[in-house]
Amino acid sequence: MRAAFSPFLLLGLASSVLAIPYEEYILAPKSRTLHPVSVHSSNGSVSHPDGLTKSNGSTVFSGDAATAYDFGKNIAGVVTLEIGSVSNNGSNGTQDYIGVTFSESSIWVSNKSCDATADAGKDEILWFKVDGPGRYSAPREKERGAFRYMTLVHNSTGSVEVTAAEIYFTPMPHWEDDALANYTGYFHCDDELLNRIWYAGAYTNQMCTIDPNHGNAWIHLFQINASISDATNVTWYNNYTITNGSSALVDGAKRERLVAAGDAAIAVPAIIASTNDVVSIEDTLNSLFVLQDSTGMIPYAPPPFPPVLSHTYHLYALIGVSDLFLFTGDSEYLTSVWDQWKLAMEFSLGFIDNTGMMNVTSPMDWLRSGMGGYNIEANSILYNTITRGISLAKALNDTEPISTWETTADKLKAATNELLWDETAGMYTDNETTTLMPQDGNVWAVVSNITTNSSQIEAISANLAERWTPYGAPAPEAQDVISPFISGFELQAHSMALNTTAALALMRLQWGFMMDDPRMTNSTFIEGYSKSGELIYAPYLNDARISHAHGWSTGPTSALTFNIAGVQLLTAGGKTWRIAPSLGDLKFAEAGFSTSVGTFSAKTQVTDDGFTTEFQAPEGTTGEVKIPSTSCAGKMVLQESDGKSADINVDVAEVEAEPVVVPDVAGGKWTATFTCN
Repeated sequence: MRAAFSPFLLLGLASSVLAIPYEEYILAPKSRTLHPVSVHSSNGSVSHPDGLTKSNGSTVFSGDAATAYDFGKNIAGVVTLEIGSVSNNGSNGTQDYIGVTFSESSIWVSNKSCDATADAGKDEILWFKVDGPGRYSAPREKERGAFRYMTLVHNSTGSVEVTAAEIYFTPMPHWEDDALANYTGYFHCDDELLNRIWYAGAYTNQMCTIDPNHGNAWIHLFQINASISDATNVTWYNNYTITNGSSALVDGAKRERLVAAGDAAIAVPAIIASTNDVVSIEDTLNSLFVLQDSTGMIPYAPPPFPPVLSHTYHLYALIGVSDLFLFTGDSEYLTSVWDQWKLAMEFSLGFIDNTGMMNVTSPMDWLRSGMGGYNIEANSILYNTITRGISLAKALNDTEPISTWETTADKLKAATNELLWDETAGMYTDNETTTLMPQDGNVWAVVSNITTNSSQIEAISANLAERWTPYGAPAPEAQDVISPFISGFELQAHSMALNTTAALALMRLQWGFMMDDPRMTNSTFIEGYSKSGELIYAPYLNDARISHAHGWSTGPTSALTFNIAGVQLLTAGGKTWRIAPSLGDLKFAEAGFSTSVGTFSAKTQVTDDGFTTEFQAPEGTTGEVKIPSTSCAGKMVLQESDGKSADINVDVAEVEAEPVVVPDVAGGKWTATFTCN
């Protein structure tokens, strides 16, 4: 496969004089050298523990002593300690050591161990043998993938002076050191919580973009189990090469640090909306397609994970290619993987039996339980992938598979609705053998358009919202779990149901909890937790393993850009587009991002008697403007800013009418003004 390249990588690496809208919200550091910002806690004999919150200080650890430092947000990288005086250097038979522990959550701050990267237990301390003054840096294989808190530990009879504790920030390895905050996208609205959520999602994906030579080694894979789940000081290394290329988008910053196609289905649109890091997306997809076997199967995850089948993750890899083509218009890349894409599609279609539906034979999915049979989630994702495949085939003028895929999709849709739709409940059942109505399958039914009418979509949206706990949207298919991954698709489902109020409410409820709860990092998003709000993730043996920087939890970043501010691409690279703001209870929202075609943006202000939307799209493109349902009859005037085109007038005669679409709008800068009569 060819080397990945994004023309907008250059924009991301532009000089610091480039004006970045709303850069005060960006959490990415402006330098790779970081220092703690405060002391979290201290015990034993530690003089001036706050001395290490500066680049040059003096903190002396004597006897059994420890201090936990807070970086103020989740970070990642390689630790270096600057040592001053040392009482025991081994010459008198005693030796001083300084140990370092790491934790993403304040729950696991400890001078005994780190939070966990292995299956169970907690990770060992990183020890520095201190022989005298100088700089002591951890080896690169001991970089820590994510932590907010770092504890320095001294446990000998002597004393050690530490004059500096610094971290070399390792995420986004392919970006220049001073360009980490050079976003190509932005978002802002009149709700500060939503603003913070958008940028925390963008930063989470940056944290999950790593040097592919430093994946999790998984040296205890399947070795630590429930019988020894209280194990501490488990060995850990981040030195496994997970793919070729300069960078890789992985599922979690701390662990697993593996490519995961399901996670990318949420992360990729959020990346396009914020950093446009196409290079990492291509490298990530390549790491999956290079492992495709002769049957067409794409494995659940690359090594060191074993090559097992997941029907859903196999399809997510195909969706990743479709997303990449939509956002970049890179037909060269699509052509390079198209034969493999079709082979992978035929592999999935081979599991469709005489019912017209796919019979799922592997339980592997996103850690949900009960996967199998004629599953609504898997069949909805398959339907979505087939329809995407038809669009890709048309883009490449490959007409051969289109007719078969269209017929297969029609039969799949009809069979799924006949077998799994429960009209009384207004939701789909998980499969043919249960009454369980899952979150994942129902939101994917809406997102995939396997539903047959708007009444189904509206019912699913309303019924999902009825289930919410005080901490978010539960996933009953995964027992006691709130999954930000699946809830990211639920945001899309509410928007497709024209239930913007529910989408915004869920962001504030669930991601607001993740943003502000003191047990979180307050800067990146956790992979999952309990319906009770406890930081417990049912599929795991130990709670310390939970990742607090997980790309699959970044759904609001793309939802706020595409569904709320309403900047949407319809065809490859944005050659055709849609402006469809849907603000719900917001009064103001704006967003913008760039593709290979150019810059797209929209700014909407609600007024007492209507609204005004200023938007732009690149010259040479065409699009449509979608007027949201209104509470009054009125008129919209669409006016190009440079006056090259005549004004477009649209009457909205019916209150709360279906949205009105103005087609064939040329690229340029426009203002759409709606005024009530």
